[in-house]
Amino acid sequence: MTGRPTVSVVVPTYNRVDRLRRVLDALGHQTHPLDDIEVVVVSDGSTDGTDAFLADVHTPYALRWFSHPNAGPGATRNRGFREARGSLVLFVDDDIIASPQLVARHVAEHDRLGPRHVVIGPMLTPDDFPLSAWVAWEQAMLTKQYDAMARGDYGATDRQFYTGNASVARAELEALGGFDPTFRRAEDVELARRMADAGLGFAFDPEAIGFHYAERSFASWLQIARDYGANEVTFAARFGETQWFERIHHEWAPRHVLVRAAVRVAVLHPVLGRGVEVALRAAALGPGPTRPPRITALGLSGLYNIAYFRGMSAAMGGAAVWRRRVVRGGP
Repeated sequence: MTGRPTVSVVVPTYNRVDRLRRVLDALGHQTHPLDDIEVVVVSDGSTDGTDAFLADVHTPYALRWFSHPNAGPGATRNRGFREARGSLVLFVDDDIIASPQLVARHVAEHDRLGPRHVVIGPMLTPDDFPLSAWVAWEQAMLTKQYDAMARGDYGATDRQFYTGNASVARAELEALGGFDPTFRRAEDVELARRMADAGLGFAFDPEAIGFHYAERSFASWLQIARDYGANEVTFAARFGETQWFERIHHEWAPRHVLVRAAVRVAVLHPVLGRGVEVALRAAALGPGPTRPPRITALGLSGLYNIAYFRGMSAAMGGAAVWRRRVVRGGP
């Protein structure tokens, strides 16, 4: 590399060495000049040969890598951007395969908008990779958001900041102190809120495409939902969001009537709720003839929402408070 890079692509990784090979290869086929890119990989205590691979790999761009004991995604991304030398930091997850124009689109958007912006690119579903039913459902929910933003139904906000494919000036990350490493989940949500409060704007570029080769167990998928529900309460308190209950009630109301009914039973009557979950799981994932996709989607939506609102209810102090504030929209 002939000079200081403009953009540093930060890739946190944990035990995904085979996927990481493809991630790094895709970053070597960018339309943006490769001598203007550095890639910073941080191995978060990987035990699958990731460090040995990084020690020997050769790339057409500047690659710098670091390793530390397992500390979680927030701490790992912090290490990455603090080691970065570029003025722009582009976060790419270790299961995101970049399209050739991904880096160029992020750089162009920052050139157009100015430094006090966050640019978000879509994480699209690949055609060549079979997803589990629950991950496919999750991807479908993401795609709805991307399509709505691309149509102009609403603009990008801090709520669409997913660090699998997002960029921000390194100076802004430094000023805000980076991610809060005490959060092992939703650390990107928490940072995004602080960025919004600091006055940063958010923009969505539908052409800054990454393909999401997502793999997670069903149990992990449900745990993520519970954690996000609980963190909604934590973040509302942290940021003094006085209208939080009104917002959550507003978001509750449009959910499918059967999903709302299943959640109410599961949260308010845990014993009955276990039967509801068994029925939903059988409808969505059970053996038998091919079921209509809408039945699978409805079952998975019910299961995700039960986990999400259970996490929220626990963080709020119990089901009675949850019912009064979220379901009924009361004080």
